[in-house]
Amino acid sequence: MKGINNAKLILLQSAKQAGGGGGAGGGSTAAPMLYLLGSHHRLWLIAFAFFFTFAALLAFVTTTTTPRDPGLSSSNQFARAPSSFRHNSRLPDPVFDALVNYAAASNSSGKMGDADLRTIAAVLRRRAPCKFLVFGLGHETPLWRALNHGGRTVFLDENEYYIAHLEGHLPGLEAYDIAYTTKAREMPDLIAASRRGRRGDCRPVQNLLFSNCRLALNDLPNALYDIPWDVILVDGPRGHASTSPGRMSAIFTAAVMARSAGPGPTDVLVHDYEREVERVCSEEFLCNENLVANTGQLAHFLIPCGNGATRDDFCANSTIAEAAQ
Repeated sequence: MKGINNAKLILLQSAKQAGGGGGAGGGSTAAPMLYLLGSHHRLWLIAFAFFFTFAALLAFVTTTTTPRDPGLSSSNQFARAPSSFRHNSRLPDPVFDALVNYAAASNSSGKMGDADLRTIAAVLRRRAPCKFLVFGLGHETPLWRALNHGGRTVFLDENEYYIAHLEGHLPGLEAYDIAYTTKAREMPDLIAASRRGRRGDCRPVQNLLFSNCRLALNDLPNALYDIPWDVILVDGPRGHASTSPGRMSAIFTAAVMARSAGPGPTDVLVHDYEREVERVCSEEFLCNENLVANTGQLAHFLIPCGNGATRDDFCANSTIAEAAQ
């Protein structure tokens, strides 16, 4: 048997059969078994069998848990998985709470008040991961990004140098600079002009990209106008002095974006609500009938959109105080 490369074959036979088939065995015969001697050959055989079994099991699991869409190319099939992961990447509650508590305990002089911060955090806990638009950059900018983990957070600010500074410290920050053309002292004239154009350029539901209303911000990146924002926070631009831009345009733009968005309502939050510009413009464009919370410095409005939004006026009850005229 030289042709078998010296492999030794042994034919094993049952001891009962070798004894003549008598006794309790009663003539039964055991099938002969063929063994390949040599530990090297047996190990290779076992390894091959294990690998084949594992590969078959892996193929079965992947094809049954992730069915392939025949209408998508292989590249699109691969790209679909990360989007599903991002959709389910909501920040765990213990991490969410820890971030809010650390931010509230900060000793920074420019930080937001505890009640205001927790009110905004409560909205994000309910809506995140979501599409979150923020007017103004500040101490809480990293916090808002973190609390909306898995969503999209976009910041708009008047200071391009501050944006560049934060981009160096916060990789991945999505922020755009805005050129405001208004002054806080112009608020009465701007509101009066918006009322005259209520059924024209200053109407509640429109595409602001093509608006000529003096309060409309129409120079944002075009794609931002098509996004159905879930949450909008107005915490900028500067509004503490009469010569500062004021937040009239930010509040008007937030009101129109909320009403022109997707099928669901939009949470709009206005910080520094105790100041005249913020309070009067919120009453004019966001409306007291939509006010759901007020901490004194922060107002929370829930703005309907789609069929629930009024198209001829911002407020169902238009008996607005004449102080702004």
